Amino acid sequence: MTPFAHKIYIATLVSIVVLCTGLLFFYGGSYYGTSLEERFYHQDHKLLKPSGIYGHGLGIVGTLLIIIGVFGYIIRKKMKHNSKLGALKYWLEFHIFLCTLGPIFVLFHTAFKFGGIVSISFWSMVAVVASGVIGRFIYKQIPRTIQGRALDLDEIIGMKNQIHEEFKLILKEQVETNMNYSDLEFALQPNHENLSTTKVFRQYFIHNQQLSEIKNKLTALSIPSNRRKKIVQLIKKEMILKWRIENLKVMQKLFKYWHVIHLPFALIMLIIMIIHVGVTLAFGYKWIF
Repeated sequence: MTPFAHKIYIATLVSIVVLCTGLLFFYGGSYYGTSLEERFYHQDHKLLKPSGIYGHGLGIVGTLLIIIGVFGYIIRKKMKHNSKLGALKYWLEFHIFLCTLGPIFVLFHTAFKFGGIVSISFWSMVAVVASGVIGRFIYKQIPRTIQGRALDLDEIIGMKNQIHEEFKLILKEQVETNMNYSDLEFALQPNHENLSTTKVFRQYFIHNQQLSEIKNKLTALSIPSNRRKKIVQLIKKEMILKWRIENLKVMQKLFKYWHVIHLPFALIMLIIMIIHVGVTLAFGYKWIF
């Protein structure tokens, strides 16, 4: 998948989530905004209550989306070397999409009414989604191949050195200048000290500030915008790799701890969800079937 096609893919998934959420609020906003005591008298109560045709349907569809998202990604991870099934990173993104849209449907299925064992499942689901967002950020900080294999430190340094040389060549060719390479190099040299988690995120913002300063220096040289854009892109790539090299150990450790948090909540959610479905069927709620 080309970078442009990947952007379209992500934009499509995000648009579906936003559109579905917007439509649900638009259609049921009046009902969901009514107090619990007065909902019984609302004209849409029979449709949108948890056992209603629409409400029950949202619960079923949401549950199926979550199950497909979770187990589809698990199966794909077990088949890491089968590239015909598509890159693992795309499966992860689709997993995030399904496990974001599914809980939204489940949320509307509850009609924003939580109680008993269902509330435990719901808040576990919230914890899974929230920790999933954090996990996605951590995952992205560990460079990987297109198949999803994490690169080791030597491979990442090799990538950085390659970009570094390309950047120096373009800078010499396109910038005849009063600017010394050393003016930029301070921002591009890796810091090999062991950083704490707090320093990791502080450095993330420092690098953004450094990139802004470099852009200003290049702009002051009156370099044509297309050439300046190319130089800035290379600098940004190198700074990102520099940041990831510096923080690789911290991110690997955070990713390990993240699994300890994410997986238990996911298991609790799935177990209670199965119990909830079983009880629902036992009481004869079969939706349209």
